[in-house]
Amino acid sequence: MPSGARVFDAISAAGGADAAAQLDSLNLAALVEDSAKIHVPRTGEVAQSQIVGPVGGAPTAGSTGALTSAGGKINLNTATAEELDTLPKVGPVLAKRIVEWRQQHGPFASVEDLDAVDGVGPKMMETLLPLVTV
Repeated sequence: MPSGARVFDAISAAGGADAAAQLDSLNLAALVEDSAKIHVPRTGEVAQSQIVGPVGGAPTAGSTGALTSAGGKINLNTATAEELDTLPKVGPVLAKRIVEWRQQHGPFASVEDLDAVDGVGPKMMETLLPLVTV
């Protein structure tokens, strides 16, 4: 895919979605990044991930619309504030801080880097570590 391509471009280039595709669970306007895998769930399938970063590597920072990784964890480097807000003990204010930290400092290198975000302490880390990934 050329630089600037979107999810809908990739689906079109692959021959389009079949009748069982659940396109409304995807962010069709999300930018596709090099080596990204786009998972199009079938109708009725629980959508675990839409865009997972480079195959065999860590998810990429700009893959907006990625809800979770293949393991069902929320990716700190791709999740929106709304998606982060679904985590236990993370409200809209902390979710916004996580996204702002990522914008200012770049992608999280590890989930343990989350403790650098203002408002994330040891108890919060204990709760979030099993639920997030990078």
